Amino acid sequence: MDQFLQLIVAGLATGAIYALAAIGFTLVWQTSQTINFAQGEFVMLPAILVLAASHVGLPMWLAFVVGTVGFVLLFGFGFKRFLVEPMQRHGVLPLAIATMALSVLIKEAAKNGFSAEAQQFPSLVPDGTLSMLGAAVSVRDLAIFVVAVAAILGLQAFITHTRTGRTMQATAQNPTVARILGVPVQRMILLTFLINAALALVASYLISPVYLAKFSNGEHIGLAAFIAAIVGGFNQIRGALAGGFLIGLIDNLAAAYVSSAYRTAVPLVVLVVVILVKPEGLLGRKEERTV
Repeated sequence: MDQFLQLIVAGLATGAIYALAAIGFTLVWQTSQTINFAQGEFVMLPAILVLAASHVGLPMWLAFVVGTVGFVLLFGFGFKRFLVEPMQRHGVLPLAIATMALSVLIKEAAKNGFSAEAQQFPSLVPDGTLSMLGAAVSVRDLAIFVVAVAAILGLQAFITHTRTGRTMQATAQNPTVARILGVPVQRMILLTFLINAALALVASYLISPVYLAKFSNGEHIGLAAFIAAIVGGFNQIRGALAGGFLIGLIDNLAAAYVSSAYRTAVPLVVLVVVILVKPEGLLGRKEERTV
């Protein structure tokens, strides 16, 4: 029972990271109708940038500032301005392929320009355990869960209860009508990409102390977040949240009770079942598009 509770808490913490990345998939889909296949690398890169800045002699607090600002400018503003906008006019498929190329570029740049070895990343939360129902639960796992959920709930509240958030929703639902009504569509799309970059930052700083900072992190995180987004519902933030928690729990429980060699396969089986039974996802809504 103690081990099971530990796995549940660790699974929820992992699932919260997947949810942050899955929401990024959802935001980009809503604004550009494409899938950002570099989303996993977006979660991997901020920690690498921070460590790279510290290795050139900057104090760690300044390295965090440089890494954070640099990432937001490059992959919030820069991603939209220099990749999405030029490629979007050519259609969805070329843009999706461009994000695949970006994924490979980021991974290889991190590997060859920084290090091919996993690096220790400073934790913002002290190590330790807490007793919960007789089980020793990691303080770090609890902190990851709380911070990630707080970020997601804050985003949901912003989108739902503020004028800017409702304007972003209008832009995502029908940019043509929103533009006619005077909504600054391009500004709202840029804000969405900046939010995506911020979520990736939070996920990176939370997960890197646990899994270390390494160039290959994006592969697993990207795949798991993509599955979570589809399972939960690709067009809903709440779906991405639910999907992230579900995949995180399944991932950890499968590694413990099935086999660590098949831990990636079990979420894929869940994905296939959900697509067959409920193609729009567990909490997603059906969409009709003119073709």
